[in-house]
Amino acid sequence: MKTVEPNKSGKNDDLDPGWMNYLGLGTQLAVTVVGMTFLGIWLDKKFNTEPVLTIVCAFLGITAGMYNFIKTALKSR
Repeated sequence: MKTVEPNKSGKNDDLDPGWMNYLGLGTQLAVTVVGMTFLGIWLDKKFNTEPVLTIVCAFLGITAGMYNFIKTALKSR
């Protein structure tokens, strides 16, 4: 059985940190969609255009969030 010895900085070089790239992707996707939806709700109230801007901003949030999610997932492959 191989033991992993920490280096001088106290970190293990043999551990693959690749999984850490995916750690915040779900949260980032959710925050983008929810944030854009709330922006749409606020804009709808400001310009009295309910529900047009809420729907537009929600779809923009979904598109931007998915684009970033896929871009990050493909980049770290």
